[in-house]
Amino acid sequence: MQIHPSAIISKKAKLGEDIIVGPYAIIGDDVVIGGGAKIHSHCVIEGDTTIGSGCEIFTGAIVGSRPQDLKYKGEKVYLKIGDNNIIREYCTFNPATEDGAKTVVGNGNLFMAYSHVAHDCVVGNNCVIANNGTLAGHVTVEDRAVIGGLVAIHQFVRVGKLSIIGGCSKVVQDIPPYSTCDGHPARVYGLNLVGLRREKISKESIKALDQAFRIIFNSGLSPKHALEQIGKGLLSNPEVSYLLNFIKKSERGLAHSCRA
Repeated sequence: MQIHPSAIISKKAKLGEDIIVGPYAIIGDDVVIGGGAKIHSHCVIEGDTTIGSGCEIFTGAIVGSRPQDLKYKGEKVYLKIGDNNIIREYCTFNPATEDGAKTVVGNGNLFMAYSHVAHDCVVGNNCVIANNGTLAGHVTVEDRAVIGGLVAIHQFVRVGKLSIIGGCSKVVQDIPPYSTCDGHPARVYGLNLVGLRREKISKESIKALDQAFRIIFNSGLSPKHALEQIGKGLLSNPEVSYLLNFIKKSERGLAHSCRA
C-alpha cells in the first residue's frame, strides 16, 4: 500500500492489496475497496460502499454520501461499484434510499468529470458517461451505453444497451437499445451504427435492426401496432428480440422518433 500521511482512513475500512491513497483523501468506517485501486487526493468515500479491484477515483470525487432524496431517513443503504471503473474529478455517487437497497455500478465504466449517479441507479458494464452527465434516481443504464456531456436523465428512465445520447439532451423517456438519440426532449434518430460495428454485431443483425427501427419509429404506427407488424423473420434475430422485449417492458414510454 501507498497511503499519503495526510489521508484519513478509518481503522474499520477494509482495503485490498496494492492500493494507492493520495493526500487528504477520507475513507470511512464501512468502506471496502478491492486491490489495485488508486484513490487520488481529496476524495471522500463513505457510507456502506464497496468498490471493486482496479478502480481509479480522481481528485475531489465524493462516493457513498447519503442519497439526495427527502424520503431518506437514515435507513441502512448501500453502494456497490464493480471492478476497473474510472471515476474522474468531482463525480458524485449516492447509495439507495429504501432500507437494504443498493445503487449498483458494474465493471469497466468511465465516468467523466462532474458526472452524477443518484440513489437506486443501476449502471451496467463498459458504459461511458461524459462530463456533467446526470442520472436521477432509479435510472437504469444497460451495457456499453454512451451518454454525452451535460445530458440529464429523468427518474426511472431506462437507457438501452449500445445506445448513444448526444450532448445536452433532456431524457424523459426510455432510450431504445442500439439507438442514436439527441434533443430536447431526446428523440430517436436511428441506429448507433458506429457502436454496433465496434461490437462486431453481424451485418445480418444490423440489417434486421434497421428494418425493425423503420417499422417502429418511421411507419407512423403506434408502438403496439408497430410491434405487431414485425414479422417472424425479424423476431428470430437475437438483437431484434432484445429490442422488442425492452420496448414491451417500458414503463415511462419510449423516446419518439425525430420525425414525429
